[in-house]
Amino acid sequence: MNTDKLRREYIAHSGHLLEQHAAPEPFEQFEKWFADATRAKLDLPDAMTLATSSLQGIPSARMVVLRGFDAKGFCFYTDYESQKGKELVQNPNAALVFYWRELDRQVRSTGIVEKMSEAESDAYFASRPVESQLAVWAERQSRVIAGREHLTEGFRQAEQTYSPDLPISSTQYQNVEARIDSQIPRPPYWGGYRLVPNLFEFWQGCPNRLHDRLCYTLQPSGTWEMTRLSP
Repeated sequence: MNTDKLRREYIAHSGHLLEQHAAPEPFEQFEKWFADATRAKLDLPDAMTLATSSLQGIPSARMVVLRGFDAKGFCFYTDYESQKGKELVQNPNAALVFYWRELDRQVRSTGIVEKMSEAESDAYFASRPVESQLAVWAERQSRVIAGREHLTEGFRQAEQTYSPDLPISSTQYQNVEARIDSQIPRPPYWGGYRLVPNLFEFWQGCPNRLHDRLCYTLQPSGTWEMTRLSP
């Protein structure tokens, strides 16, 4: 199948990415671009590709959801015993990619992934809708299962165990107090990770494939060095 007919031209929706206009710190630059993506009402601006690797160097990648970021790094949550969780134990080096097609922008970051504290994981789990809390108890990510009925039965059992008298609906638990009152505990095998970056690359699509690429590299001093890369 020839996919060349899908080729399109980049028109630099947001203008060029120039050094004099870029933030001196990569987290500040990311915050600006993430705000642009949110204001543009893009679908799933918080979706990101997470790439991990086994100890043998075999890579794997999947889409996950960004659940917060600050100057310490990018946060996401998952089953500690999933494929990515096991790979992060073997090799904590990982990479993230954000792609906002409507803005012709991409951000990639590499770094070391570390577990978030139990308190952080508990707080986030308590903020999730009840259905999402129960789903974590119903599934064990990446494990082989006999069929879909395994999931539905697991969900039913979790519902009976942790909220037998509460009808589950997406409208009943819209406030945090109701979710916390449900007192569904966080499973010990599930929690948060934070990718602590040592490199950022900001890519802006431009006409004639003369794209802008600014790279921020963490220096031993703790400062960031900005360089321009050829497209």
